[in-house]
Amino acid sequence: MYYEQQYCIGSGFLSPSTNRMLNRVKSMYLFIKKKGTVTTRELVEEFGTTQRTIQRDLNVLAYNNLVTSPSRGLWQATSKKVKVS
Repeated sequence: MYYEQQYCIGSGFLSPSTNRMLNRVKSMYLFIKKKGTVTTRELVEEFGTTQRTIQRDLNVLAYNNLVTSPSRGLWQATSKKVKVS
């Protein structure tokens, strides 16, 4: 019988794919914060994934008010304080 490996975070469990996504979103946020303003294309090239995946990840960051898009295809980190661990 096959059991999918899971990681314990707080009181819950995350699948490996969810863990990868969270790590990618965190790395993406740190990349944007360091660079100042980036394009969607730069993120695709930096993280080696599809534009659709990058867009989904950016939506997560934007929903949490961590990034904003001053114009189409450009992204900046907001001034929201974040503790990154």
